[in-house]
Formats: sequence, C-alpha cells, structure tokens
Amino acid sequence: MSKKFSRRDALKGIAIGSGVLSIGGVASSFAAMNYIDNSTFLTNKKNNINHSVCRWCFQDIPLEEFAKKCSNMGIKAIDLLRPSEWETVEKYGLVCSMATDDFANIEHGFNEPKNHSKLQEKYRGLIDKASKHNIKNVIVFSGNRHGMDEETGIKNCAKGLKPLLDYAKEKNVTLVMELLNSKVDHPDYMADHTEWGVALAEEMGVENFKLLFDIYHMQVMEGDIIASIKKHHKHINHYHTAGVPGRNEIGDTQELFYPAIMKAIVETGFKGFVAQEFIPTSPDEIRSLRKAIEICDV
Repeated sequence: MSKKFSRRDALKGIAIGSGVLSIGGVASSFAAMNYIDNSTFLTNKKNNINHSVCRWCFQDIPLEEFAKKCSNMGIKAIDLLRPSEWETVEKYGLVCSMATDDFANIEHGFNEPKNHSKLQEKYRGLIDKASKHNIKNVIVFSGNRHGMDEETGIKNCAKGLKPLLDYAKEKNVTLVMELLNSKVDHPDYMADHTEWGVALAEEMGVENFKLLFDIYHMQVMEGDIIASIKKHHKHINHYHTAGVPGRNEIGDTQELFYPAIMKAIVETGFKGFVAQEFIPTSPDEIRSLRKAIEICDV
C-alpha cells in the first residue's frame, strides 16, 4: 500500500467513515536514541504517558498481529477501531481508546441539522456497544462548513449532540470531537481551530464532551502547540501525533519537538491516551512505531 494516502482515504478503505521547533543539539538527541528490545523498553517505560496508536496508519498489518506487537512494546490501546475489532485487541490486554464505526463521517457531521436524526440513532447504538466493552471514548465530527458561519455551526452541533450527551453520560461514555486541519488534509472541515472546539465545549457545559487535540493538524492550522495545550487542557481528553510537515514519523526531520510537547501534556495532569497517528515511510513499520513511543515516553 502506498504511504501517500490520507486518513480519509484509509478510513473509507476500511469502511469507516507558530509551532515548536527542534533546534541545535536538542534535535540531535533524536538521532542519538537507539532502538531497544521490547523487554528493556517495558522495564524502562516511565508510565507518564498512556500510549496508543491509530489502527488506520498500520492497516496493512493484520489486526491480530498488530495487537500482539503493540502489547509487546508496552502500548496500552489502539485507536479508531470498529465494534467488530474490539474483541481481537482485548485478547492481548489492549483496549479501544477511541471507538468509531462505519457511519462516522468527517465531512457530514453534527453541524448539519439534516444529519441529526440519523447520527443520533447510529451513535446511540455505538454508545451502547462501547459501554458494554468499558470503552470510554467515542469520536464525533463537526462536518464540513458548506458555507456555514462559525456561530451557526456551534449552535447546530450543540443541538445535535446534547441529547446524545445525556444518553452517553448514563453509559459512562464521553463524546470526543476531533480537531482537524482544513488547509491540507480535510478542506472545509469546520472544527479546524482549537478556539472553535473550546467554544463548542463551553456551549455544551458538560464533562462528557471533550476535544481530541490532534497535534499535527493544529500545528498545520495555528501552531503554538504547547501554549494551546496549557491554556485549553481542561477541554482535551485525547491527543494524536504525527510529524510536520508530511504527517510521517516524528523525529529530527520535522519541526515539532515531541519530548517537550509530551512534557507539557504530563504537566497538565493528563491521564488519557496519546495515540500515534503518523503514516510510516519505513518498510519496518513496527520499528518506526517503537521509535515514536520511545520519543514520547517522557
């Protein structure tokens, strides 16, 4: 499979829907890090970050094999799994850290009132399934603007989500809206800035609506990653990672310095999951994943 694909393409393929600069000698620490075997890594893990990984980035590896390898390297969860996949990863002591299903659609979300009835019905079913598996997070999307202004989008999303949030609260489930860039990967997507997502969260005013802060996407759109994390962390319960530019491996070839970002996340008291969502360029995808976990294990 070509690695020049987008998350939208990958999700369809499996039937589902100024920044931090690395400088000088600090950046060279990436290159100095050596790969270590799994047993040593498990022993040395600092346990400040709950590590996860997005399934779609590694979809050419059979899920059972992938789950086993993730478990062996100390990863605790896999992101963006459908209900039919949950039991497979559970066999290896992993959890689904962010649930989704076929109907979840990035472009057609809760900002369009015409979508509300169908989405509410489908999401109630997914919330029920997630609750039975003790899965805490279910992903939702704003949808594309289609000419809609920001304030109307917030009001429409709130109207569509509030009945679901009451239901999800009974099931101990949080609905999590992902922030995505509209500049490169998801043209016209509405929830493309942190401040918009925060405004929606404040409009909701409930504890079981949170944001998925995708570090790659927000670096593309607005930068100031660490400042945003420190300012808005109370509204964030999940993070995604990837290199900028290119959305590939994190390291000293791109502009984000992940050890500092992870340290900032830890300092907020964050207890959720950080999921790797980079598209590997190396033929040894698992080696790339292990390296990313090492870099983020602060």
